[in-house]
Amino acid sequence: MNEATKRRRFSRRKARVRKKILGSDARPRLNVFRSNAHIYAQIIDDIQGRTLAAASSLEKAIQDSVSSGASTAAAKAVGQRIAERAKAANVTAVVFDRGGRLFHGRVKALADASREAGLNF
Repeated sequence: MNEATKRRRFSRRKARVRKKILGSDARPRLNVFRSNAHIYAQIIDDIQGRTLAAASSLEKAIQDSVSSGASTAAAKAVGQRIAERAKAANVTAVVFDRGGRLFHGRVKALADASREAGLNF
């Protein structure tokens, strides 16, 4: 499978997942973006178009605690950090948006860590 086919299949899968998920005021969307080097998470209220909380493996505290931003340990740290920031923004329940990625590996580690830290989804 060539690179153009992979990109096209990923974008179609991302659109299919995103079509079904909408973050509201009561249950904002927890969006996960995974690159080859880092992982990012945002809690977004789609109705108002605002980001309520954000965390990434680029943060200094997370970079100091893990060896690589592309590891499951970094994803767990980002998951805990986003849950803490969600609680500070009075958000307890979210809708999980995996961004077209499989619920496996780093995406699953971030989700599990945020659930353990108190987010409901």
